[in-house]
Parts: sequence; C-alpha cells; structure tokens
Amino acid sequence: MSGTSEPAGAAGVGGPVPEVGPLGVELLPTGHAAVDAGLARLEALDGAPAEEHVAVYEDVHQRLADTLAALDQE
Repeated sequence: MSGTSEPAGAAGVGGPVPEVGPLGVELLPTGHAAVDAGLARLEALDGAPAEEHVAVYEDVHQRLADTLAALDQE
C-alpha cells in the first residue's frame, strides 16, 4: 500500500476528462404509456456526465413505483 488516503482508482482525477458519448442502448416500447414515458427519461443519460445520472435514475424509479402503485388501486 502506498500509505495515502487516496481512494482506489482516483489516480488521474485532475487529468483530462474523457469525452462522454451516447451509450447506444435501444429502449423498446412496452405498450404501457406511463412505463414508456418513464423509460424515455433514460435517454437523458446519453452524453450526460455520471454525476447527473443519479437524479435521472431516481426520477425513473419514482415514476415506475407510482405506476405500480396505481395498478394496485385499479
């Protein structure tokens, strides 16, 4: 061990930031409008820096949870 408190993989933190490109993941429609709308939010991740991903994931998770809860009420 080097004896530093630097986390593993943190080397190069001050170096150049690599270009962020689209993930190229194809989202297929489910046929359920609310689910498709929630999943469409994932397209916001293409080209977005990783620190912005959490907010999108949380939004999609909440939308899907709300959709499931609404199904329970039917």
